[in-house]
Order: sequence, then C-alpha cells, then structure tokens
Amino acid sequence: MENEANSRNAHVLSFTQRLAYSVGHVFNDLCAAFWFTYLLVFMHLVNDFKSSTAGTLMLVGQLADGIATPFIGLECDRNLDWWLCRYGKRKTWHLVGTLACLFSFPFIFHLCIMCDNAPETSQMVYYAAFIIIFQFGWAAVQISHLSLIADLTPISSERVELNAKRYAFTVISNIAAYVMILITLGQDDEGADSHISRNDALAFEEVAFIILGIGSVFSILFHIGVREKSSNQNRAICNESNQLDTLKSDTPMSWKCWLREAQFYKVALLYMGTRLTINLTQVYIPNYVQETLELPKKSVGYIPLVSYVSGFVSSFIMKYINVRLGKRITYLIGACLTLIACTWIYFSNYHGFKEWGIFGVAIVIGLASSTILITSLAITNDMIGQNTQSGAFVFGAMSFVDKVSNGVAVWLIEYVKPSRPCHDSFCVYYYQNVLTFVCGGSIVLSLIALGLLSRGKIGHLKRNGD
Repeated sequence: MENEANSRNAHVLSFTQRLAYSVGHVFNDLCAAFWFTYLLVFMHLVNDFKSSTAGTLMLVGQLADGIATPFIGLECDRNLDWWLCRYGKRKTWHLVGTLACLFSFPFIFHLCIMCDNAPETSQMVYYAAFIIIFQFGWAAVQISHLSLIADLTPISSERVELNAKRYAFTVISNIAAYVMILITLGQDDEGADSHISRNDALAFEEVAFIILGIGSVFSILFHIGVREKSSNQNRAICNESNQLDTLKSDTPMSWKCWLREAQFYKVALLYMGTRLTINLTQVYIPNYVQETLELPKKSVGYIPLVSYVSGFVSSFIMKYINVRLGKRITYLIGACLTLIACTWIYFSNYHGFKEWGIFGVAIVIGLASSTILITSLAITNDMIGQNTQSGAFVFGAMSFVDKVSNGVAVWLIEYVKPSRPCHDSFCVYYYQNVLTFVCGGSIVLSLIALGLLSRGKIGHLKRNGD
C-alpha cells in the first residue's frame, strides 16, 4: 500500500506542468475556431465561391485530417531516434505539426495570391494545397497533445482535470478568435450593406496573422514547460525499448488489439457523435444568424462569443460533476441540453427571438458543448487506461471518424443547399433545419453509443495483448 501511495504521489503534476500542458493546444484551437466557424463564410461570401465549392474545400480538409490521424497516431506511439527520444516523441510530433500550421494557415484566409481573377476551379486547387498541409499539421498537434495526457498521469481524476483545463483554454481561444473578428469587421453594420462581402477580406487576413502570433507564443510555452518524460525514463525508452511495454503493462495493447475490442467502436461512435454535434453547430451558427435571422455581420462574432463564454464557465466545474455524478450521467445531461437547444432553434419563428432568444440558445449550446466534449475525452482516456503506449493510435482513430464524418456532412449540406437568391421556406429556413435535425440527430447517435457503453466498466477490455 505504501509503495502504491508513493507511486501515485510521484505522478502528481505540478501547477506549472498542468498550466503548460493546458496552453499547448491554443494555436490549434485558434486555428480550429477560425476554420470551422468562418471557412464557409470566407469562401462563400468573401471569395464568392459556390456553396458546393466551399463545401468541397471543407471536405478536402476534413478528409486530409482524417486520413492523416491514424498514421500520425501510429508514428506518435513509435520510439524515435535517441536524440529525438530525449526530447519526447509526443512533443516532437507537436513541434512538426505546429510548423506545418504556421506556414500554411494564413494562405487559407487570404485572397488567392496572383490568381485572384482565375477561374473558381483553379482557385480551389490553390486553396486545397494549403488546406491539406494545414490539416496534416493540425492533426499532428491534436493527436500528440491528447495522447500526452495518459503519459503525464495515470490518475483518472487528474486526467479529467487536464481535459477540463485544456477545454477551458479551447474556449478562451474561441472567444479570442470571435473578439478579433468582431473588432476587425468594423462598425459599419447599418443598412442594407451590413452583410459580409468581398470588402471584408482584409479583416479575415488580419485575424489569421494575429492568430499566428498568439499561437506561436503559447506553443513555445508548452514546449518549455512540459517534460514528457524524465531524463532517466527517456534513456530507458531509447536504450531499452524492448522493456518499455513490461514497465507499463504485462501485455501491451497494439493497434491490432484495439481493432478487436467492441468497446473501442462504441467509444468511437460516442466521440464521432459528440464532434459532429459541436463542429456542425460551430460551422452553421454564423450562416444561421446571417442568412436566416439576417442579423448584422458582427453577429457572426458576438453570438458564438456568448456560447463559448458559457462553455468556459461550465468547464471549471466539470471535474467535480464527473466525480459526483459519474461520466455517463454527466454526458447524458449534456446531451439533453443539446436536444433542448435544437428544439429551441426549431421553434424560433416567433417575435422577439432575434432580440433575445438567440442569446439563450447560444448559452445552452455552450453549456452542452463543454459538457459532452470534456466527458467524451475523459471516457476515451478511461478506455485507454494504462495502455498509454498505444494511446496516440486510439486518439488518431477517434479523430479519423470525427473528421471524415464532419467533412462528408458539411459537403452534403452545402451540396443540397439551394442557390441564392431564394425566397421559399425551404431556402429561408435551411440553416435552421440543419441545426435542428442534423445536430439533433448527431447527439442522438451519441446517446445510442452511451447506451451501449452502459454495460460493463469502461477500460475493462477483453484482452490486452496479441
């Protein structure tokens, strides 16, 4: 018992370590907030691309991300050369991904350089090239950062705390992105010209470069503050790699073992439904407030801002709710809040919704998103348990189903969307129905997975070796 307590205390992270880890995804979060919320807006309203073209670019990015994640996960779990191993295999992939994002992201939200007047198809190829590089980098940072949690601590409550702190900075990053676009879009919101157009291209370009500067600073803090392994542990990994697995578990889980576990697919379904709900809401709220509610263009900044402030507040109590109620009940509460928001949007066609109702919906969406995301990540970490040597593959596989499903969903939504201008009810309420039925259906998918996970203990696997 004494040895167990000493081992537990040895794994407790310092405040500096926790804080440094928490800010390690800020660059990714800033980019993701801008990517998911404004890519369709920029391509469709600023570049004046067809909806199908904008949707195709989103699909290309999501497919590139989805295809890259399992391979990055496998490589991230593999031992590196001795000198890189001393730095940390997770941190090495984090650095590679950060550099890829740094040199590709600003071109995505910039008018086509030296090809501004080229045919739409040619410009699509131009943007697709930078999007693929960006999504590879984004995936490398995401997978390495998520899989690092299981390496840093074996304590379940501490993993939940790291996820909660990580999400808190995700929310802060989203808030920062929305505040920046809110400021740069200016004050000219009155009259018929209050909607986003090509004249707003400079605002998007400026925010993209600001994101690079802020994100780079936080990435540096992460790499300075987080020690993936102690020096002695790194030497043991590099020089005695064949003994690593026995240090972590009697029979280590390989990626082939995970593919034979039923629980792996249940958690993947839960994670996919969670991400579909959150990402599609993030993507289509700006279109909803612009094209359905016809609010001023600054609303694409302040409505998501309200949502993420709400999520930020709730993230601080998530550890205690999970401990008190359990992860399954906590997730169920978040799913119910999501269904309430979807229903509220569906019955929003009444006087006064534009003035105050949309803010209520934004608050509920923020609470729900924070709850289901933090809890789904905690459930994934619980499934990994002590099998940290293959943790990156697990998160890579989760991200694969997430990215591919999101890309296909957005492409289908944009492909089916009626062309502008249009005045029939199907067109006017198109994005309202997307938020109601597609996002609502996604969370129902997660609830099905939650029901399948209700039997048995999460992390209790049928076999732990080949």
